[in-house]
Formats: sequence, structure tokens, C-alpha cells
Amino acid sequence: LANKETLVVAGDIVMQRAAEKNVPIIPVDSEHSAIFQCLVGETAESIDKIILTASGGPFLGRKTNFLVNVKAMHALQHPNWTMGAKITIDSATLMNKGLEMIEAKWLFGLKNEQIDVIIHPESIAHSFVQFIDGSLKAQLGLPDMKLPIQYALGYPERIANTFKRFNFADYPTLNFEQADTSTFRNLGLAYDAIARGGNVPCILNAANEVVVAAFLAKRIGFLEMSDVLATCMDKIAYISSPTLSDYLQTDTESRQLAERLVTN
Repeated sequence: LANKETLVVAGDIVMQRAAEKNVPIIPVDSEHSAIFQCLVGETAESIDKIILTASGGPFLGRKTNFLVNVKAMHALQHPNWTMGAKITIDSATLMNKGLEMIEAKWLFGLKNEQIDVIIHPESIAHSFVQFIDGSLKAQLGLPDMKLPIQYALGYPERIANTFKRFNFADYPTLNFEQADTSTFRNLGLAYDAIARGGNVPCILNAANEVVVAAFLAKRIGFLEMSDVLATCMDKIAYISSPTLSDYLQTDTESRQLAERLVTN
């Protein structure tokens, strides 16, 4: 699985069908690959929680009085990863990590309270799993997608390669801090979406695609993206147990409402 939106929008349906067909879903995303690797040889019952790491993006430590004026050219300057424009903006708003939380819930069969996020500016520890005995596993490596892609394609074997190796001497200090959800409201909205469940993550994902495109087109401000997302989550009808057709309808309605809000 090389995208997160599939499980964000309809993870319940996708994972149920995969179980029915006895099909394993192997993640490519670096954070979920890290968790997947940490869980090899473990049982689901042994998991206490998973901790997704986020770099914090280009605006780590900044407050709203700074963010109100940032432009797309600033938000596209990610400190660690070279990615497409949409995911880079999502990283700047921390929405990328919010979507990854929802993906992880379905991918690993977790309860909401078993999922956490921590800021890790160096992007070396790609995620953690804490077990019921207190043990903590992490997968470390340079911020390069070649390794998780290769691991997914070669699983369950590990394939020798000549990729650049991580060297502890190059990173004498690794830093971790709590995410600022009051400043970076998108992550808080993702926590809300995962708590509410149903079609709310679908609403969040669809509306976010609209606002990111609008921000890149200079039609909306950086902080205004969160305002539109919150309104869509409040206004679109809640469905507790959506069908596939419900998800499709929700996606359409959310995009239409977000576009109207951006235009107005």
C-alpha cells in the first residue's frame, strides 16, 4: 500500500475485505513500514501503543502570528524529505501525520487511544511501538524512501543493497517533543476525526485536498485551511457506519462544500 488515503477514507471496508480474502497489506509509507517491521514476530495483543514520529516540517516552533503570513514557497521547503507539493504542504500543517494516525488505526487494528504522535526533527526514528511490558521498539534509518519501498517489495526477505548507511556519529543528538496542536490545528482536527469515526475521516481527507490545492494556488491563507476543514467536519452529515456509496457521497459533498468556503 503506497498511499494513506485509501485507509483514511474507507479503512474499515478495505481491511475487512483483505481479511476475508486472506490478503496481507504491506505498507510502503516510512512510518507504517517502521511499525510493520517492529511488529514482526509480535502479536497484536502485545501492543500497548504506537508512536508516529513527525519532523515538524519547515515551521517547527513557529506560532500563529508567524504562520498567518507564510506562503506556499515557504511551506514547500521541507527540511528532511523531498516530496510532492501536496504531501509537503500536509507535512507543514501536520495534516500528513494526522492522516497517518488514521491509516495506522486500520492497518494495525488499533484502538484510538493506542495511537500517539511525537515531533522528531531529525527524521531518523521513523516510528515506535511500545509493548504491554514497557519495551519500546523503533526502526531507525536515514530519511530516504528507498528502504521502506524495498522492504515492502522484498518482504519477508531483506535484500542487500548499497544505500547510504545511517551513522550515529553524524547524529550525536536525536530530539523529541510534543506536537503543538493548538498552533497546528490540523493535527488536532485529525485527532477529532479519529475519535468521532464514521465518515468524519473521509470528510477531513476530501476537504483537505481542496484546501491544499487552494493554498498552492494562492486562493487561501495557511491558517485558513484549518478553518475550512473544521467547518466541513461540522456541516457534513455524520454517518456512523458508512457503506462504500456513503463514502463516495461524503467525499463529493465535502469537496463541494470546501470549494464554496474557499471561494467565499
